[in-house]
Amino acid sequence: MSGKLKFLTVEQKKFWDENGFIKLSDVFSNEELDEISKEYDDLFERKQKEDAGGLEAAWKGDDMKRAARNISYTVKSIHNLQMHSAVFTRLLLQRRLLDAMEDIVGPNVLLHHTKAHIKPPEKGAPYLMHQDYPYFPFKKHSMCAVFVHLDDTSPENGGLCVYPGSHKLGPLPERELIDEHGEKYRYVDPERFPISGATPLTARRGDIIVFSYLLLHGSYLNLSDRPRRMFLAQLRSADDEPAKSVHHSHCQDLVLRGKNPFMRATMATRFVDSTKNQ
Repeated sequence: MSGKLKFLTVEQKKFWDENGFIKLSDVFSNEELDEISKEYDDLFERKQKEDAGGLEAAWKGDDMKRAARNISYTVKSIHNLQMHSAVFTRLLLQRRLLDAMEDIVGPNVLLHHTKAHIKPPEKGAPYLMHQDYPYFPFKKHSMCAVFVHLDDTSPENGGLCVYPGSHKLGPLPERELIDEHGEKYRYVDPERFPISGATPLTARRGDIIVFSYLLLHGSYLNLSDRPRRMFLAQLRSADDEPAKSVHHSHCQDLVLRGKNPFMRATMATRFVDSTKNQ
């Protein structure tokens, strides 16, 4: 980052550097939050009617069973929300949000992917402590998660928890579990980094937690009578590049702020009518 801060204070930027995360408030207006919340609920309702089983995103395995206290747990997820509604595209382009992200990753901010999780009341799945790095590693580690809370959130309804400063440890050894569908779950040793030892992060509706993809984070089991809804975007600096060609998503590398000076010019290819000669 260079130049004058647009959104963060000097103290907030120092906190980010030391802890690997920061909470932002008053980024979205109440009108924006109402629009996002309504569109979010409509999308999940529509997609659960179409394919309820395909939305399941809870991790499996014995370590998860222990973290969930052997309760039958669940969490529903949808990826690439900007492909479903312009409301989520406007969220990604919101000026105050991008002012903050420019202070964190620099003037050229690119999208990697988006997703949303709903933890239902009484059985919302926890997530073991993990880094996002193994899923989409980048060389300069500029990748950040932008975690938008759509409900008041605390440990009781499955809120986030982190190990402050753990981003300074770099990539950590991981455990990998592959389920019957080929899905991979990567997390760190629960005995070394238990959820119980992490710092809980409470948030009000509309609050945003931004954290480095190297920060150890997880979330609690939701046994409350309240849901926990979230929207997450992974953003990075344009001058970073992937260490591996993995986790390709819709609209990946879309420029949200500034420019991408490393993007090659492309030519449109000639359209071929696949219905001919059949």
